[in-house]
This record gives sequence, C-alpha cells and structure tokens, in this order.
Amino acid sequence: MNLKIGDKAPSFTLRATDKSEVNLSDYKGKNVLVLFFPLAFTGVCTAELCDIRDQLASYTSLNTEVLAISVDSLFTLERFKADQGYNFPLLSDFNKEVSRAYGALYEDFVLDMKGVSKRSAFLIDKEGTIKYAEILDNAAELPNFAKIKETLGSLS
Repeated sequence: MNLKIGDKAPSFTLRATDKSEVNLSDYKGKNVLVLFFPLAFTGVCTAELCDIRDQLASYTSLNTEVLAISVDSLFTLERFKADQGYNFPLLSDFNKEVSRAYGALYEDFVLDMKGVSKRSAFLIDKEGTIKYAEILDNAAELPNFAKIKETLGSLS
C-alpha cells in the first residue's frame, strides 16, 4: 500500500522506550513528523536522529512533534535513546505492523535480515492528513528535511 499526500494517516499505538503506549491520536491538534528508520546504532540512522535532536526546537516552534519508529526492541531503543540523548519518543514497531501499514518495510534487507523499516518521513497535519510522504529505497539516503520544513511552514 502506498500512502500519498492527502490520505488519512493510518492510526497506530506503539510502545515508547519508557514502556508507555503512544497513539497517533494523542497528537490530534498538532502536526506530527513520523520518521521510520532501519536500525538503531547504525551510522546513517544515528546521524539522522542526532540531526533531528539538534534541530528539535525548530520543529517544536512549528507546533510539530517528532516520533521515530523502528523494528528494534524497546530495550534496544531505550539504550539508543539514552546513549544519544534523543529528546523525542522512539517507538518500537517490533511486530512490523505500522511499518507495513505505511508502506515503509523492507521485506528483504542487508545481511539476510527480513522485515526492517525503510527510512521514511511522513508529515501528518493536525487533522490526521498526510501532507508530506517520502519512502526511501536506499537506506543510505536521508529524507528531504528542507522540503519537510517548507511544507510545515505552509501549514497554519
């Protein structure tokens, strides 16, 4: 399934590193940048999320929350978050249901790994509508964050 701009974002409930349940609907009335990333502790994923960490204020100032999702276990994500000082929720999609619902899942990844989140970005507005969608087939590439911020700027 390929989600596109204008589609309703699929609802989800996932566990965060503090073991609490996080539901997309918890953020109604705010914009949400949902980032899927392949694997914790890998170079590109760490660089991407560190960049978000360092620029979080620019998203917050645009009434935007950031949620980062991977298929890693809660325990791995908890350590990753602590090690890197991430200031936004990391959510475990260990059962791969949300990655699949968003069309952001590698059935086959490197080193014979199956079912890994594709690096992707979805910007969801206050009403739950997708305003930006980018799914990258090449895990070494990053989403177009300049375009994401530009889109955010156009949302009131």
